[in-house]
Amino acid sequence: MTSSVEIRTLATPQDLSAAAAEEVVRAANEAVAERGRFAIALSGGSTPRNLHTLLAANARISLPWDRTFFFWGDERHVPPTDPESNYRMADETLLSKIPVAPAHVFRIPAENPDAAAAAEAYEQTLRKFFALEPGQFPRFDLILLGMGPDGHTASLFPGTAALEEKSHLVVANWVEKFKTYRITLTLPVLNAARCVVFLVSGTDKAPALHAVLQSDASGEQYPAKLVRPTDGKLIWFIDRAAASGLKPTQLH
Repeated sequence: MTSSVEIRTLATPQDLSAAAAEEVVRAANEAVAERGRFAIALSGGSTPRNLHTLLAANARISLPWDRTFFFWGDERHVPPTDPESNYRMADETLLSKIPVAPAHVFRIPAENPDAAAAAEAYEQTLRKFFALEPGQFPRFDLILLGMGPDGHTASLFPGTAALEEKSHLVVANWVEKFKTYRITLTLPVLNAARCVVFLVSGTDKAPALHAVLQSDASGEQYPAKLVRPTDGKLIWFIDRAAASGLKPTQLH
């Protein structure tokens, strides 16, 4: 059972980013105070750009950078220099602008032509960093996620094999509509996090958001619905446009 679910509706994408930035800073300081480090998984897509820009602009006062460790929830099967790369987007908007040690940045080695080998390498990176025993899952302090208009999150797309994964931490997931592999954290990893934050903006997301939050549609159809931390917080930051299809009585 999820410990708690919050839905926070903000007026604009800018307001959404500002509220999310506050949550990142709060989670970081709490993690460092309690455990001495902050492990965060970043999201791809366009919505996190504003969040990264805000965090970088306030770098000196925002996060305890020397105790922060960066990971990714998913990656396109491209080299880190490719315009499609989630790592490249994060590097351009955040990492290159903050005082973070290269050893604290753990990107997915998606330049490997063998997507399954790239996934396996990242799984081993997580096992080592989190000092996992067999059968254990990493406990990220914060995982940032987006959601596509089709209800996918990370690279867990509707009807794909990765939705059924119960033991691996990272898999190469074949996405038929793009005719490509995506490398993604699995649902057990997402659901082991202390806090998962969704950032959802725009009217094109409104139908899927309604399906995820207020319908009995299946998680197989709308994978974002399957993200339910077993012992952690789930926070949806949504702007007014994305929330336009929701029934107000069910928002809190």
